[in-house]
Amino acid sequence: MDSFEQEGNGAALESLPPPPPVPPDVVPIKAESDAKKIVRHPMARRGVGTKGQKVSLSYEDGRPVDGKGVGRKVIDRVHETYKNDLDGKNFAYDGEKSLFTIGPLPNNKLEFTVVLEDVAPTRNNGNASPDGQDSPNGRERKRLRRPYHSKTFKVEISYAAKIPMQAIQNALRGQESENSQEALRVLDIILRQHAAKQGCLLVRQSFFQDNQNNFTDIGGGVLGCRGFHSSFRATQGGLSLNIDVSTTMIIQPGPVVDFLLANQNARDPYSLDWNKAKRVLKNLRIKVSPSNQEYKITGLSEQLCKDQLFSMKQKNTKNENGEAETLEITIYDYFVNHRNIQLRYSADLPCINVGKPKRPTYIPIELCSLVSLQRYTKALSTFQRASLVEKSRQKPQERMNVLSNVLRTSNYGAEPMLKSCGVNINSNFTQVDGRILPAPRLRVGNGEDFFPRNGRWNFNNKKLVEPSRIERWAVVNFSAPRCDPNNIARDLIRCGEMKGIRIDPPFDIFNEMNQNRRLSPVVRVEKMFEQIQSKLPGAPQFLLCLLPDRKNSDLYGPWKRKNLSEYGIVTQCMAPARVNDQYLTNLLLKINAKLGGLNSMLTIEQTPSIPMISKVPTIILGMDVSHGSPGQSDVPSIAAVVSSRQWPLISRYRASVRTQSPKLEMVDSLFKPVSDK
Repeated sequence: MDSFEQEGNGAALESLPPPPPVPPDVVPIKAESDAKKIVRHPMARRGVGTKGQKVSLSYEDGRPVDGKGVGRKVIDRVHETYKNDLDGKNFAYDGEKSLFTIGPLPNNKLEFTVVLEDVAPTRNNGNASPDGQDSPNGRERKRLRRPYHSKTFKVEISYAAKIPMQAIQNALRGQESENSQEALRVLDIILRQHAAKQGCLLVRQSFFQDNQNNFTDIGGGVLGCRGFHSSFRATQGGLSLNIDVSTTMIIQPGPVVDFLLANQNARDPYSLDWNKAKRVLKNLRIKVSPSNQEYKITGLSEQLCKDQLFSMKQKNTKNENGEAETLEITIYDYFVNHRNIQLRYSADLPCINVGKPKRPTYIPIELCSLVSLQRYTKALSTFQRASLVEKSRQKPQERMNVLSNVLRTSNYGAEPMLKSCGVNINSNFTQVDGRILPAPRLRVGNGEDFFPRNGRWNFNNKKLVEPSRIERWAVVNFSAPRCDPNNIARDLIRCGEMKGIRIDPPFDIFNEMNQNRRLSPVVRVEKMFEQIQSKLPGAPQFLLCLLPDRKNSDLYGPWKRKNLSEYGIVTQCMAPARVNDQYLTNLLLKINAKLGGLNSMLTIEQTPSIPMISKVPTIILGMDVSHGSPGQSDVPSIAAVVSSRQWPLISRYRASVRTQSPKLEMVDSLFKPVSDK
């Protein structure tokens, strides 16, 4: 029997033969460790440090400060009041909880108490309407006659981190270092602080000035506000100031009623939807006349100004307990009869509420004006987006002039923090040598080489490389009676023959019924499809859709969704205004590509001259994710992937589009199979 040796764990292992003897002349070899040796270099001198401080702001009673803009006022007052205690150091404050200085402060933890005299009070004042419970008493009225209202703040500054100034010096020389990103962040914070001192609206690193010349109306009570983006970047040539034009949306400043009329496209204040008005006005800041006090809107009154009651305390009348008697009075009567303020139209409108839920403070709406530079963060309509894009467009020379003026008016040379960092900004643009690359050479039908003329390719009188064949198709006309769809169909067939595309006559032309034109876009599309399905024997190969509007038609989205998502029908939309051969040629290029044809190809595709790609079987992939507009958090993101096909050609490609969770940047289910339609 074979011998077995019992191991401690109970397993029987087969015995092994003894190892061979080691010769006496063998020198043992020492095994080297796989771990890489760490190469250490002498540490460079870190230089003077930029201290990062954590800032805690609170009211005297310990409540945290939550008002926008108040933090900067408090920090400015700290610097002004306690400059000697801070060794005269300047601050770079990010507006929230981080503060930076050049060099250390006297102590790692400092506490200060400051008083601001221009913070608007939360209680009612003599120029606002009374609140819903009682009016101010005599003592309160005396306080309210003061020109300012003071609040006390506690400020705690504690040491958090140190950023070496050497990192900024390295950035100035165009060198990356371990702390370069933090150093650039500090410099960007200095730019933000500089813009805040000039009264700009801050949107990350974009700054917008309160200048009427920068405003452009895009409809719906919304203005496009032109500003500029400014940030530092480390480049090969050293530290650079990246500056460019920027645009954001703001609320139309001025009377609240004027904004609501524009926002709802209403004829007069009495036809406004006040539920909608309440939603759009909430949290906006207003200035009340004649006091010029600023408040934040918290809502609207439940009743009209002439019916909304409150309890006003009588000055000289007391009850049996010695307390001032109250009188029930309407907001309208209070302002007209007690304040002697004439109200022209507020009697039949709700009041603006600037108080708290349990202690409202009502103000007649015609005394309220919206403060300038308030961002509009809700989703824009299709027309507003198109108007914003069109009105934000600038020619290169105009853009350069705007940026030159911005650089001059910003006056960065006077910023002490930038001076302390050794940063000096040149007022001239960086000069870069440019080269005009030759346009790629295309090949079209019949093996003809195709060259651009005047910066564009013109496919007139050119054959396509692989024209498609269109047999089963129809015309859908939503724009009748603005055009003749029969003429458009004939011209399309004629132009198609010139390109090599064989197009049979359309099966039918479907004109929208007159009674359907006032229905919603979705219903109009449904009605049209019912009409199409009742006449066509089967699914068409292609549908040509004539829309009534050249841009931003409400029918476009529902029509595309119905064709592509539900039925998988290729469709091409067009607006029948100014239809000529050039327009139809461009239209046919899109139609041919959608139907699987090939319009043109690069000449180099058929020669092995593309590095790597021409010699090794290669697939070229591109992918991207598009998200909804700001304010559209429930709109799904769109992921798209495109790839080249039929190597060595690169002009043939296949695309796949899919929806995914909102704001998801990664492509979800990238390798999930898709149908091969």
